[in-house]
Amino acid sequence: MGGGVPKQFRDWGGVPLLKATVEAFLASGMPLLRGIALAVPSDRIREVRSWSFGLPLWVVEGGATRQASVIAALAAIPVQPDAPVMIHDGVRPFPPAAPIQQALQALVAFDGAMLGEASTDTLKRVDGQGLILLTEPRETIFRAQTPQIALLSIWRKAFEQARRSGFVGTDDVSLLERMGLRVKLVVSPPSNVKLTTPEDWKCAPDGLV
Repeated sequence: MGGGVPKQFRDWGGVPLLKATVEAFLASGMPLLRGIALAVPSDRIREVRSWSFGLPLWVVEGGATRQASVIAALAAIPVQPDAPVMIHDGVRPFPPAAPIQQALQALVAFDGAMLGEASTDTLKRVDGQGLILLTEPRETIFRAQTPQIALLSIWRKAFEQARRSGFVGTDDVSLLERMGLRVKLVVSPPSNVKLTTPEDWKCAPDGLV
């Protein structure tokens, strides 16, 4: 993103983006939360611990990678093996209520669930020289979003197995997939955007940049 300030702490409608993202999960229609675990840089821990959401809040130092940060956050949650845990990007401030509710309900029949956006592009598979090998069937391709959801006990087992084997996933449910677990994809709108580039900031409230 640039600018020196980590993007999750840039101003977003008068509050840090990370705080606004958490508050979006407290809106009407969203599932009721029992607590919130946040992994943040060490120099932001005191600031984040001062935030009040009216729920138990566990703030830990993040790791060198996303996966290490998630492990630290999961470890901070009191042991409730059957509690569903939603892992969410701190820079996705528009979580959609209905798909999230559907994903939570999917845990009755699946080991995990995640939100995903249907691809609107034609996708090509290529080799190392850029030669097109085939066109992927677009109707079976989705862009991964968050939250990604599983029971706390399943998440902890998956991350521990990944740590022991040295496996690093590009998202969280890939750790469940490698264990042979069944993960349900729930279709989610493109509005559940991850703010990654300066151009993404155009959707900021009140025209903030």
